[in-house]
Amino acid sequence: MKTGARPSLRSTRLLDQLRERVRYKHYSYRTEQAYVFWARRFVRFHGLKHPRDLHAADVESFLTHLAVEAKVAPSTHSQALSALLFLYREVLDVDLPWLDEIGRPKRRAYLPVVLSREEIINLLRHVDPHFLCIAQLLYGAGLRLRECLLLRIKDLDFDRRVLIVRQGKGGKDRVVMLPKLSESLLRSAISRSRHLWHLDREASVPGVELPEALARKYPRAPVSFSWHWLFPSPTLSVDPRTRQLRRHHQYEQTVGRALSRAARAANIDKKVSAHTLRHSFATHLLDAGVDIRRVQQLLGHADVSTTMIYTHILKSSAAGVASPLDHLPLRVEDGGPLTAYRAGTPDRPHRAAGSGSTRQCAESRALRTAEAPASCAQAYRGAWSDGRPCVRSP
Repeated sequence: MKTGARPSLRSTRLLDQLRERVRYKHYSYRTEQAYVFWARRFVRFHGLKHPRDLHAADVESFLTHLAVEAKVAPSTHSQALSALLFLYREVLDVDLPWLDEIGRPKRRAYLPVVLSREEIINLLRHVDPHFLCIAQLLYGAGLRLRECLLLRIKDLDFDRRVLIVRQGKGGKDRVVMLPKLSESLLRSAISRSRHLWHLDREASVPGVELPEALARKYPRAPVSFSWHWLFPSPTLSVDPRTRQLRRHHQYEQTVGRALSRAARAANIDKKVSAHTLRHSFATHLLDAGVDIRRVQQLLGHADVSTTMIYTHILKSSAAGVASPLDHLPLRVEDGGPLTAYRAGTPDRPHRAAGSGSTRQCAESRALRTAEAPASCAQAYRGAWSDGRPCVRSP
């Protein structure tokens, strides 16, 4: 069934048609890459058959393969389904009844990884100086990695101490704070950017990429310094859409690897990524008493429920509530071996159930003779007020 009038596709190959339709919808380049990837994988899974010749059972078998054999995450599973729905409805221009009957997997709610303030300090001390300014902005302004790398010279306002985030997630703009401690590093980044900009102008390198049709509206903007990247790549690269050799911004994986190296050098055992610094930014602001609505605006969340996830990991939540184990009247002899609840003593050994003889439990001997770590010794203490250990009844 036809879903409605759409501009005719000029491309003849399936994946080129998919790219053309994604660009007509003004979706991001990342979305285009994901949809092309899943369409190609779907076609290859069914032996290079055209999607028009496949039916509901074929789509379900592919999604089942992803969930059962490939063991992809629910978010990845949902992304694959969205790509197939777009392929059939927007590219092939068909809306089959079984498309609506395929259910989406329920996404699990994950608590974000958050670093303490001491861990943030230790991490920043070990970050490569070339990426220190980026790391400070990720934590100090709560930016996503791509938002930080897409900053241009004109987006900095030192007088008002703000950064303008252009075309963030969902194509939205927002204003965030400019950390005072990052001002000197930002001015150094501007100097490095100006140096590369001069080299490009001398070599007649095409200007930087501009969003939408701004390059046609402002022909000189791509080669102006105000539109140049704040964190430009040290090398030229080919634009994936225009196939033009120009200077792009820093590569995202390069920054990610630098943060991973810094985390290992700082002996931080948590999984640290660029988004971990953004999570820490939000959590530390809420912990300091900043209103959750204000934090929502700084993060660029469309719904406050997304920001609410950080309230579950504040010090005022479970991390600030004492465990009932800490209130039990238990104690350990100073400098002595571990005293456990069920540890026997030489003069009062355990009695074996079902026999008249007495024997000492191997577990009890091990607990009495082994030196316990301090953390364990605080957790296991003698149960009686006079210090006598418990003895198991026969």
